[in-house]
Amino acid sequence: MLPTAHWRTHMAVSIIRPKSASSKSIALQPSEFQLTMAVEEDTAQSYLPPKKKSESEDDKRRKKIVPGSLMKALMRPGGGESNPSDGDQVIYHCTVRTLDGVVVDSTRSEHGGKGIPIRNVLGKSKMLLGLLEGIPTMLKGEVAMFKMKPQMHYGEEDCPVPVPSSFPKEDELHFEIELIDFSKAKVVCDDLGVLKKVVHEGQGWESPREPYEVRAWISAKTGDGKLILSQAEEPYFFIFGKSEVPKGLEMGIGTMSRKEKAVIYVTKQYLTPSPLLPEIEGYEEIHFEVELVHFIQVRDMLGDGRLIKRRLQDGKGEFPMDCPLHDSLLRVHYKGMLLNEEKTVFYDTRVDNQGEPLEFSSGEGLVPEGFEMCVRLMLPGEIALVTCPPDYAYDKFSRPPNVPEGAHVVWEIELLGFEMPKDWTGLNFQSIMDEAEKIRVTGNRLFKEGKFELAKAKYEKVLREFNHVNPQTDEDGKVFLDTRNLLHLNVAACFLKMGECKKSIEACNKVLDATPVHVKALYRRGMAYMAAGDFEEARSDFQMMIKIDKSSEPDATAALAKLKKQEQEVERKARKQFKGLFDKKPGEISEVQVEERAVGDEIGDENQKNSEGSPSEGDEPPDVQADAAAAPPVGWFYNLWPTGRRLFSALGFQRCTIL
Repeated sequence: MLPTAHWRTHMAVSIIRPKSASSKSIALQPSEFQLTMAVEEDTAQSYLPPKKKSESEDDKRRKKIVPGSLMKALMRPGGGESNPSDGDQVIYHCTVRTLDGVVVDSTRSEHGGKGIPIRNVLGKSKMLLGLLEGIPTMLKGEVAMFKMKPQMHYGEEDCPVPVPSSFPKEDELHFEIELIDFSKAKVVCDDLGVLKKVVHEGQGWESPREPYEVRAWISAKTGDGKLILSQAEEPYFFIFGKSEVPKGLEMGIGTMSRKEKAVIYVTKQYLTPSPLLPEIEGYEEIHFEVELVHFIQVRDMLGDGRLIKRRLQDGKGEFPMDCPLHDSLLRVHYKGMLLNEEKTVFYDTRVDNQGEPLEFSSGEGLVPEGFEMCVRLMLPGEIALVTCPPDYAYDKFSRPPNVPEGAHVVWEIELLGFEMPKDWTGLNFQSIMDEAEKIRVTGNRLFKEGKFELAKAKYEKVLREFNHVNPQTDEDGKVFLDTRNLLHLNVAACFLKMGECKKSIEACNKVLDATPVHVKALYRRGMAYMAAGDFEEARSDFQMMIKIDKSSEPDATAALAKLKKQEQEVERKARKQFKGLFDKKPGEISEVQVEERAVGDEIGDENQKNSEGSPSEGDEPPDVQADAAAAPPVGWFYNLWPTGRRLFSALGFQRCTIL
C-alpha cells in the first residue's frame, strides 16, 4: 500500500467519486445527504411519478453497508468521464493485501498470479460486495486502493464468492484494483461463459444459424494477451452447426450481423476442439477477435436435409415481412438442372421461354411443391439455389420430357417481384362476394385435380376473410350464410378425402350450429362418421335427414344400405378373425386366424356407382356429391368396436388419417 493514499468513505446509499487526484478527504454528513435527496426527489416528482423497480439481490446486499466499512484511495487517475454501470463488462487486475502489506492473492504474475485479469458483468456476475460498490466509482485506466472491513469482502454473511479456507476472510484487507477496460457486453449464455463486446456495429438484423455458410476473419488471444491464432490470408469458411469452430465462438457469432466486428470472450467450458483450434487444453479462456464478412442463408425446408434453399444474392426488403408468404402473383426467372455431375440443364426461362419470366399464382399447385415453398421465402431481387428431392419436384408434378422419373433437381431461381392479392378492405358486399367466388372456383379446380390440401387452403382463406364481413341487409345475410355454409362443407369434403375424419366432422358441425336442419351437412357428417367407424352416429344423421326433408330419403336410404353392408362386413371379419378362439379346452392356446390383408384395405365396394351419392346442392367441389365412394378406407378392426378405435389411438395409430 502506498503511504500517501488518502481515503474516501463509501456509505451504503451513496458513492462519492473523486473529481480529481486531489488528496482532500470528503465526508458527507447525514443531514446534507438527506437534504440533497429530498430536493432531487421533489424535482423528479414534479415531472413523473417514480416507478417502483423490483429489488435485486445486489440491492439487498447493499443495504448491509455501513459508513466506514469501505474506503477508497486514488492511486492513479483514470481517463474519460463515464463510469461502469449495470450490464457493463469490467476487466480489472486485483491484488489483495493485509494491512501490513503482505500479498494474500493477486491476478498479477509478479505477485504469483496467472497474469489474467478478472472479467465480470456488473449486475450479473457474483462479486464481492466491496467491489460491487467500489468499481462503479472508477474511470477507465484508474488504479485505486479499497480498504474493506470483513463484511465487505469474503467475511460477508452468505458471500456468493467462494474462498479457500486458509484465506484471512475475517481480517480487514486492502484491494488494489486497476480498471483496465469496461464496455457494454452481450451476454450470450446465462452462466457468462460466453460474452461479446461489439467493436463495430454490423448491417441488418439477420444473424447466422444452422446450417448457414459463414465467412469471417478470426484471430484469437489467451486471457493474458498471448496470440494463439493469427488472421489468415482469406476469411475462414465454416458451416454453422457443424462443430467447425469452438462451441462458444459459434454461439457468439450467432449473435452477430453482417460486417459486425466484435471480441468474443469464451471460457474453457465452451472451448470445444474444432478444425479452427484443434488444441484447446490448458486455456482458461480465449478472446476471439471476429469480423463477420458474409454469410449465406441456408434453409433446411423439410428438416431432413433433402430440400435445401441457399441464398446466392440478397434481395431487397426485410425478411420475412417482404416475402410473398401469402398467395400472390409471382414473376421469376429460373434455370432447372439435374443433380448429376454434368448439372444437365433441362429448362431455362431466359432461353426456352424467349427471355420472358415465368408468372404463376402461388397456392394453386401450378409449380412443383418444393419450388413454391422456397419462392415464398425469397425477397424481391434475391437469387437462390434450391436442391430438391423427386417427391417435391417432378414425381408428383407434370414432368418435363428430359427429366427422368425419380430425379433430384436443382433450381436457380431469381424472384423478380410479386403482387399481393386484392385487399378486401373498403369493398362493398357484392365485390367481396365476387372475390370470394373467384377463390372458391379455384379451390374447386384444385379439388378436382386431387390437390385437396391446396383446395382446403383456398376455402379456409375465404372463411378467414369472412370473419371481417358484416352484411347489412337480410338478403345479403342469407347469401353470406349460404356461401359460408357451402365453404365449410367444401372444407369437410377435403378433410374426408385426406382421411381426416374428425376434422371433417368438426367442419360439418360449424354448419349445423348455424343451420341445425341442414340436410347436406347431416349427410356429409354421416359419411365422415361412417368412415371413422362410428356407425351409430352415422345412422342417426342419415335418419335425421329423412325426418327433416322427405326429398332426401333416396340419398339417406342409399347411405343406410351402405352403412349396413359395412357393419356386416366388419362382423363377418370379426367372426373369421376370432374363429376357434374359445373352442379349445382349458389350458390350450388358440391361434387367432389372421387374414393376409393390407392395413389400409377398404371395406366393401369403394367403387360404388355415384347413384348412391349425396343430395345435390349447388356448385361444390367435383366428386363431393359421390361421398359414399369418397370415404377413406379403414381397417376392419378399427370399425369393430369403439374400444378398438381407442386402442389404435392409444398406440398412436389414427386409422382414419391413413390413406
